[in-house]
Amino acid sequence: MNETIANVLERIRPCLRVDGGDVELVSVEEGVVTLRLTGGFSGCPMSQIALHCGLEHALKREVEGVKEVVLIKEQVRPRPAAVER
Repeated sequence: MNETIANVLERIRPCLRVDGGDVELVSVEEGVVTLRLTGGFSGCPMSQIALHCGLEHALKREVEGVKEVVLIKEQVRPRPAAVER
C-alpha cells in the first residue's frame, strides 16, 4: 500500500510544487494515511482544507484500503531573537 500511495503522491507533487508546497508520506496505519504539508502550504489554513479534500479523494479513489487522510504541518523552527546593540 505504501508504494501505491507514494506513486499517487508523485503524480500530484508537480502541481503542489507550482504553488510552493509539497507533501511527504509520514505513515500508513490501518488505512489511515498521515501526510506532512511542507513549504508554502504549511501555514495557510484554506490551502490545507483544499489539499486535504483533494489528497484524500485521490488516495481513496486510487488506493484500495485508504479510509482516512490526516495532514500534519511542517515543524517550523522559531528564529533566534535579534540581539540589540
